[in-house]
Amino acid sequence: MSAPRIAIPGMWANSVSGLRFSGNTVATAVLSSVVRAGGEPVVLFEQSNLTPQERLVGFDGVLVPGGNDIQPSLYGQPTGPETKVAESAGQDEFERTILRAAIELRLPVLAICRGFQMFNVMHGGSLIQDLPARHEIHRNDHHDVDVVSDSRLASVLGGVEQIRVSSYHHQAVERLGFGLRAVATAEDGIVEAIEPVDPAIPVVAVQWHPEDTAATESQQQGLFDWLIETAAVPASEARV
Repeated sequence: MSAPRIAIPGMWANSVSGLRFSGNTVATAVLSSVVRAGGEPVVLFEQSNLTPQERLVGFDGVLVPGGNDIQPSLYGQPTGPETKVAESAGQDEFERTILRAAIELRLPVLAICRGFQMFNVMHGGSLIQDLPARHEIHRNDHHDVDVVSDSRLASVLGGVEQIRVSSYHHQAVERLGFGLRAVATAEDGIVEAIEPVDPAIPVVAVQWHPEDTAATESQQQGLFDWLIETAAVPASEARV
């Protein structure tokens, strides 16, 4: 019995401790959460001679993790003073095309933080580039999130309508993308999770970082479990 293979776009870093050259990074907590769920994570490098669809041949699911800010030009805004984009100019296009290919191939997708924001932007949504001080709980804290009861997310989390999450972000959804719906919000109104309106598209996207506490909190680990369990279902069968 083989483990579902999960493609994870890595992020180029110009400097990585212990390496003489630049590196390709993904947080170990994300990788560990995939392995804990029974999956085999494979980190993709930005550069390739293959098309995004070709790159996903042999993969069963995709996970797009957190990272630097998205280029504001992708949602029609100039770059603000607090926006820190990826070190590689090609990172946004890399992740956007991998996400698009995964959706076209009907592969299950878990998008986290930056991945959540990219999922919104690629559907025509926009972002608040730097949250005002009144939204301080999102920058590096734990807070409660209300979950829409009829959402895929609620099902993944075991039917709960509220969950405490670990946040580390200074940007947030401003305008929701076309064909998407908000399925979780914080008490200050910030959108914390989005899903496709079409339930046949197997995507869960969350603004928070479930990997932070997944090792000790079953509901957070449940997001990774959903990805692996759904990835194990043949593409010819219904994925929910």
